[in-house]
Amino acid sequence: MTAQKPNSKLLSVSVIIPVHKLTKAFDQCINSTIKALRPCDEIIIVADGIDLNVLEFLSEKPQIKILANKKISGPGVARNLGALSAKGDILFFIDSDVTMQPDTIQKVISVFRNEKEIAAIIGSYDDEPADKNFISQYKNLLHHYVHQTSNESASTFWGACGAVKKDAFISLGGYNEDYVKPSIEDIELGYRLVNAGYKIRLCKEIQVKHYKRWTFSLLIKTDFLNRALPWTKLMVHHNRFLNDLNLKNSSRFSVVLLFLSLVFLVISFWIKDFSLPTIIILFLLLTSNYHVYSFFKKKRGLLFALKVIPFHWLYFFYSGIAFGIVIVMDLLERTFFSSPGKTNIVANYLKKPVQE
Repeated sequence: MTAQKPNSKLLSVSVIIPVHKLTKAFDQCINSTIKALRPCDEIIIVADGIDLNVLEFLSEKPQIKILANKKISGPGVARNLGALSAKGDILFFIDSDVTMQPDTIQKVISVFRNEKEIAAIIGSYDDEPADKNFISQYKNLLHHYVHQTSNESASTFWGACGAVKKDAFISLGGYNEDYVKPSIEDIELGYRLVNAGYKIRLCKEIQVKHYKRWTFSLLIKTDFLNRALPWTKLMVHHNRFLNDLNLKNSSRFSVVLLFLSLVFLVISFWIKDFSLPTIIILFLLLTSNYHVYSFFKKKRGLLFALKVIPFHWLYFFYSGIAFGIVIVMDLLERTFFSSPGKTNIVANYLKKPVQE
């Protein structure tokens, strides 16, 4: 299926920004977006659980529309609400803690104008994260690396910096509103776009700066509970195990190597001959991800790259745990809880209200 290009030669853009907490990053997000707007574009801010009065100062600005959602309902609901009131041909979704360049919207338009078969595009974080603590730098730079080294013919969508033709978005019913917590609602939308025959392009030159401050506990909670578990469940449900982005075969191989090394390490406490195989496997794990660590060394130096290694291996560890949990739960659900609504640990967790 090919998304139809609107008849008008001038494609208009509606930038949709859901927000449930006012921060300095949000101010920077709005200011950067205003600088990128053309006369035919608009900004739609969806206040998700925020008193509309605190955003009153923005209503005086031209090209800005503010919508209210009285209770926190999640990014899917907020983005759908914005999309329904959008006038633009292109819906450009960004997070409230990113900033764009003055030419970002023009770059988005250029892709849709030059590649008529494309229904949606996604961008990337840049390589200069705003927050300087180690976890924030590691997390955002790894995300940048993954997107910059992935296939331009994408299989998922990305709500932090992703644009889609309005007709394609509406035809699929928008975002899945079951995800009350920020999770994989964008990835799930991407799966449906691809399944419907639409094409998604990863545009590596379209980059936004991320202002989020990551901590170790937030990293584990977000990566494991809000990403790895539901994403794995989505893959199992669709029976689609992609070889792209975070799901490359090299990453799966690394997960296998890591768990093999842990098994051999435990055995080596009783059988000394297993120490050498453990070392060999860890060496293979290190060398198979040499390109990743070389990237970090180039960007932040040798010491930073060395600090990245245990965090990267921890990522492989909880990704493997997530896969195991989902497979076991899927088997249990199929065997004992096949009736709709009886149990779904991942879905039930994601449907709980956001706690701040």
